[in-house]
Amino acid sequence: MSLELLNQLEQKITATVEALELMKLENEELRSENATLKQERDEWVERLNRMLGQLKEGDTSTQSDSVS
Repeated sequence: MSLELLNQLEQKITATVEALELMKLENEELRSENATLKQERDEWVERLNRMLGQLKEGDTSTQSDSVS
């Protein structure tokens, strides 16, 4: 192999390694963001379930009041 071909290969390998490192960093950021979004979703689900429970309680008490 000529020296020029080795230099080109080295440049391509370097560029590939740099791209891989950037992808790893982006992956870490996305995982962190995903964890945050999952936590927010879980909090919303919990709040909605509480509100639904309150509505059911209100509906049950309304029904028992109308029966009396």
